[in-house]
Parts: sequence; C-alpha cells; structure tokens
Amino acid sequence: MTVTVERGGRGGRGSRRGPGSRGGDVVEAHHHAKGPRRPRDSYALFLLPGVLAFFAIIVVPFLMNTGVSFTEWQGVGTPKWTGLANYRELLDDSEFWASFRHSLFMVVAMAAVPTVVGLVLAAALFDFVGKHFGSRTVAVLRACFYLPQVLPIAVAGIVWSWILAPENGSLNELLKAIGLGSLQQDWLGDPDLALYTVMGVMVWVQLGFPLVVFMAGLQRVDPQLYEAAELDGAGWWRRFWHITLPQIRPEIYVVLLWCTIAALKVFGAVYVLTKGGPGGATNVPSYFSFTTFFEKTQVGYGAAISTVLTVIILVLALAGLKLQTRAEDAEEGLRV
Repeated sequence: MTVTVERGGRGGRGSRRGPGSRGGDVVEAHHHAKGPRRPRDSYALFLLPGVLAFFAIIVVPFLMNTGVSFTEWQGVGTPKWTGLANYRELLDDSEFWASFRHSLFMVVAMAAVPTVVGLVLAAALFDFVGKHFGSRTVAVLRACFYLPQVLPIAVAGIVWSWILAPENGSLNELLKAIGLGSLQQDWLGDPDLALYTVMGVMVWVQLGFPLVVFMAGLQRVDPQLYEAAELDGAGWWRRFWHITLPQIRPEIYVVLLWCTIAALKVFGAVYVLTKGGPGGATNVPSYFSFTTFFEKTQVGYGAAISTVLTVIILVLALAGLKLQTRAEDAEEGLRV
C-alpha cells in the first residue's frame, strides 16, 4: 500500500501518514528550517559605534602620545624629533623607578589585600551572616562595604585628609581621647608614613569591589556542596578552603587582574591626598607623568612615561587573560 504525503494542512485531505512516512516530517522540518535568517553582517552594525569610539578615544590618542614621546616639546611650537632619547633618559631616572616601586605597593593595597579580605568577608556574609541574620542584613552590610566605590575619589580623599590631619584630625583626636596620644602622627606629612597611609585609604576604597564580585560568584555555587561538607563535619574554614575557593576561581582571576590594573594607573587618590609628597614619598607613574606634562612642561618626556606605563598595563592584562584561559582549559580537561 502506498501512502502519499502532502505538505498541506495537517488535518487536510491526503495528509494521512503511515508507518513509513517519516520523509514527510523531514520535508516539513526542512521547510521550517528555511525560514528567514538574520544575516551575520547585521551584527557588525551593533559593534560599529563601540569600535569607532574605541579607536577615537583610546587607539588614536595612544598613537599620538607615542609619537610625541619621540620628541622634545614644551607643548607649544614645533616638536623636535629626538628618537629614543626620552626612553634612554627614563632608564636612568631614579625618580621614575621610585614611582614605579610605589605603584607596586599600591598593587598590594588595591589588589592583594582587598582580594584576600574580600574573599573572607564574602564567604562569611554568604555562609554565616545570611544563615543567622537573614538576607536583608547581608544586603545592608554589602552596601556599606561597597559605598566607598560609589563615592567620587575626590570626595573620599578630601574626607580622609580631614580625618588624617595632624592638627584637629579625627584620628589623632580619637587617639588622644582614649589615652593613646603618643601614637599621634602626621599621617600624610611624614615621608616614612605617607605611603602606608595612602595604602590604608586605598584598601578602604577598593574593598567593596571584590566583595560584591565574590558574593555574586557564590550565588552560582551548588548549596548541596556546603550541606554535604557540613554533614561530614567540616567547619567553616574547611568549607571555605575546599569549596568556596575552587568554585569561584574565575572571579578571583577577574578581581586580581582588574584591581592590579587599577593600582598601576591610580592617580586621583594620590593627587587629592598628598600630590606625590612629601618629598616624592607617594609619587606613582601616573602622577609623575602628570607633573612632567603640566608642571615641568616636558611634554615629550611625560608622553614617554605614560607610554611605558600603558605598555606595562597592556602586557600584564594579556598575560593575566592568558593565564586565566589556560587555567580554565586545564579545569575543563580534568572534568572531561
């Protein structure tokens, strides 16, 4: 018996299907698959504004800055081509290398310490405070920790300069009130203390970012892992070390990379709190480049400083992304 399959309506005449009529289904599926498709080139239109903005705001100014770095220029007149003279001078500039060492201290204050403390606080809020005090308390505490990220750095710097003022500053007055007046210091004016004081302020500023990222990462961890570990008698610290850390490893990579880049290009806090002083004790490459540009009017030399800093940040970002990709591939290989 021969069964005829038509592509008409399903309930129409001649649409009866027998056991061997799968070909009709294939025809219908093929018919539906040939529906209108969005051309791939249309997606490029959505990317075009971002690409144009990227070139106009980042690529073109960077190339112009790099070109100026090969010249001697005061900002007016015609630049004088000097080749690599600015870069050779930079290699022998002790002030630049001192500013770069200070930026490494900033990496500790803005990347290493906030990442470690943020991890512990996020795990404590998620695993302990959330269970005993509820999600509303967790939300309030998370907002309090994140508040410094919302404040403009100029506002935060001015407030901290009031707190740390040597005379009538809140910190020194508090030490005096509790009988520790001998610990009063000129926190931002002492060359031996200024850098560490700025580091402490930057820890306060930066802490909220990793905390929020890690708490978001903890939302995707399977709660059954914690329940199983708790049933096996694992304490909070063991759950944190064996479950929390491995599960949010991608977030840790992102936070470390993001905060390290922010530390290398930090400018606002140094400008507001110390202006690189006292005696260059808190000078960093970005502020050093700024003063060379606008105070010393050595535009070519300042451009060389900013170019070197940009290249360092770019190489560090690419290396961090490469390490993250390699770690994720190795993890996927272990799962397979």
